[in-house]
Amino acid sequence: MSLDAELRAFHQARQQQIPADVREVMDRAAAELAAGGRAGNALGVGGPAPDFRLPSATGRTVALADLLALGPVVLTFYRGAWCPYCNLALRALQQAHAAITALGAQLVAVSPQPPDDSLSLAEQHALAFEVLSDPGSGTAGEYGLAYDLPAELSAVHARFGAGGTELPRTLPLAATYVIDRDGTVRWAFVDSDFTRRAEPSDILAALAALAGAPVPAT
Repeated sequence: MSLDAELRAFHQARQQQIPADVREVMDRAAAELAAGGRAGNALGVGGPAPDFRLPSATGRTVALADLLALGPVVLTFYRGAWCPYCNLALRALQQAHAAITALGAQLVAVSPQPPDDSLSLAEQHALAFEVLSDPGSGTAGEYGLAYDLPAELSAVHARFGAGGTELPRTLPLAATYVIDRDGTVRWAFVDSDFTRRAEPSDILAALAALAGAPVPAT
């Protein structure tokens, strides 16, 4: 099953569990975000990827420049461990991780959650790639991805989002980039709809094209 099919099935089941008034708030916020055109204004193919230095789940500092010195980078932004769509996407990326590394690339995931939460996420899903913390979504902002939740949606998140954990008000759009060694974005997926994510097979195809190699099996 593709990641998109898995996300669609999960979303359909989840919608039936959400109260109608909450769905209305979420749908209104989603429509406003899409209408604002932020996804279209985010960093795209051909642009230079802004460098960053962010703390990892294990406490070390990871810089994009250092990663690129070793080869291409797959950079994915997600909202946090509290987001079930993010968890599904990260698990799918973990399943593709060996194929990504076989193409000479490194995979890193970035969210606004603190390192302790990132560590819990990495351990829970046995993630073999770096999970980085971007407090306040400053790096996401440099990529044109950061947006502020409307007050009414933030209140919904506080009620239903993370079992009492305070969630960030500023979040990144769902986005994944394939960045060449020279720092140029060669492939990009950006969507204002948080229920949609980059398909691992598309990421692998982009990496394979970059390397002039066949797409490895996952």
